[in-house]
Amino acid sequence: MAPSPSTPQKGLWGQLRGLLLVAALALLLRWAVLEPRWIPSGSMLPSLQLEDRILVWKLGQRLGQQPQRGAIVVFHAPPLLQARGYDPEAALIKRVVGLPGDQLAVHNGELIRNGAPAAEPWLTAPMAYELEPLQVPEKNLLVLGDNRNASLDSHLWGPLPEQELIGVAIWRYWPLHRFGPLL
Repeated sequence: MAPSPSTPQKGLWGQLRGLLLVAALALLLRWAVLEPRWIPSGSMLPSLQLEDRILVWKLGQRLGQQPQRGAIVVFHAPPLLQARGYDPEAALIKRVVGLPGDQLAVHNGELIRNGAPAAEPWLTAPMAYELEPLQVPEKNLLVLGDNRNASLDSHLWGPLPEQELIGVAIWRYWPLHRFGPLL
């Protein structure tokens, strides 16, 4: 009969097993539910500052829930950008301004949605470009940065296919003085 493992060995194995379980759970949560991201550019100023840290809710996308107008979304580079050499694994962050079926245009520095000016309290400057009227196709979104005049977004490359979405940015956790939900 083999001797039973000593108490320190049982304790070490139990701790290792617990640590592996926590690590597996953390990886599962990050893969499927909630992912941390940081803001690398000024395209979402003033809403999101350079180096802000945010949490991206991925579960809604996995369950087929469409983001609402005004939601801040994280997505893979759309096919047109990829065709021009943009890294397909890179993530971009913009605000949803148009849902499937919406008629959108930019005229005289203002976003026009379905024939009326869109309320966008997060903007600090009018847009310095025009966007010819377009209808957002099914299974697509129109996304624009909050810093409209310095943003690589749908006004340049068109509607975003929904399958490129990673998730919706829901919370800023850094810096602490701006800790809270993203609206």
